[in-house]
Amino acid sequence: MVVGELHGFMPLSSKMKSSTHDIFLSSPFAGRKLGNGHAYTSISSVQLSKFNFPRKTLITSRRFSTTTAVLADFTKDFMTFQASMLEKQAADPKTVAAIILGGGAGTRLFPLTRRRAKPAVPIGGCYRLIDVPMSNCINSGINKIYILTQFNSQSLNRHIARTYNQGNGVNFGDGFVEVLAATQTPGESGKKWFQGTADAVRQFIWLFEDVKLRHIENILVLSGDHLYRMDYMDFLQKHIESGADISVSCLPVNDSRASDFGLVKINETGQIRQFLEKPKGENLKSMKVDTTVLGLSVQDAIKFPYIASMGIYMFKTDVLLKLLRWNYPTANDFGSEIIPMSAKEYNVQAYLFNGYWEDIGTIKSFFDANLALTDQPPNFHFFDPLKPIFTSPRFLPPTKIEKCRVKDSIVSHGCFLRECSVEHSIVGIRSRLEYGVELKDTMMMGADYYQTEAEIAASLAEGRVPVGVGKDTKIM
Repeated sequence: MVVGELHGFMPLSSKMKSSTHDIFLSSPFAGRKLGNGHAYTSISSVQLSKFNFPRKTLITSRRFSTTTAVLADFTKDFMTFQASMLEKQAADPKTVAAIILGGGAGTRLFPLTRRRAKPAVPIGGCYRLIDVPMSNCINSGINKIYILTQFNSQSLNRHIARTYNQGNGVNFGDGFVEVLAATQTPGESGKKWFQGTADAVRQFIWLFEDVKLRHIENILVLSGDHLYRMDYMDFLQKHIESGADISVSCLPVNDSRASDFGLVKINETGQIRQFLEKPKGENLKSMKVDTTVLGLSVQDAIKFPYIASMGIYMFKTDVLLKLLRWNYPTANDFGSEIIPMSAKEYNVQAYLFNGYWEDIGTIKSFFDANLALTDQPPNFHFFDPLKPIFTSPRFLPPTKIEKCRVKDSIVSHGCFLRECSVEHSIVGIRSRLEYGVELKDTMMMGADYYQTEAEIAASLAEGRVPVGVGKDTKIM
């Protein structure tokens, strides 16, 4: 009798007949004697008929992700089965919790962040940056979401409450969306605000020791100021299949952009062996890798010889707890401290994301990313019917356009356009463009409220500027 493990599903039937039996065998069979004294030290596929197994049957019992097989006597009839490819442990969104980082002070986006956190900055006319990771989570089936905030969080908190609360916004079933604001607690150690991305998570790590979250196997850490569309379940699946303790979502980049990112160097299995933050010169050249390892074609690998970290991480829950509490209790940042140090001790895998992604960290990147939405076709769009980007239901009226010329532009809800010209521009919600206005290559943020005709007249009479773009104004 031979006992071993068959990786894969095996539909069985004792009534099926054939002279061959294809089995995909794993290493427990290696070196075992099969049939008439045949011994194999490495077996990947065997045809049982060649070993003269008359009167044998196969009895199976299923275990998690493997099946145990026993060969025993039976009649002269042969039995056929087809083992599938290796059975995969399916990624389950119910075992994942997401943490969205609200960002720091946002000094590089000032003055847009004068009164709001980075994730609350408007984009695409009617959306907020926070809508991107939130929608990606919802579309991926992840409904347990924490949002960590610290600076100027009032606008962000209001938007989240109006859009994603379980009463009036998106229905989360058994999930939740919770805002975790930076706090100070009694005692010397509790008198510090968040010192960085890792420290922000560390200060709330006790949440994952709560009974209701003990089934959470992986924690997804996201930034709140990126523009992209991503299936986090594919990310999780690769994380599980690779047996990674930590997975880092990475982007292939060319020579011109490489020095703007934290770069990773991988081995032939995709494991991260080195991390350098924005390297220059010889250090930059040393970070070149063969990106075909992650699935790029040979042609694309030549164009994009570097792998940049996107600042998106998947941690095994127990690994994250251990890293933040015991291994590196004073490390404050994931990108520059936790990930580089973890790569020396843990299995840290690179996950290739080959879609559109942009870090909205500066005024220039914010402006360029917005205007790029008006391109034909755009690299990123908000109107995917299968994976929509959600935002606050403001219940604004349709935009009213009177004798206007609008070309390659996005005009948001509730606007009034009167005999004006708009080209390659974004016009935000509640905007007013008066007679003779010309906009070109312009990002217009929009307004928080409407002014009545009487209020506009009163503002002009008092020498104040009314909300909107006045008559015959040209912005190009």
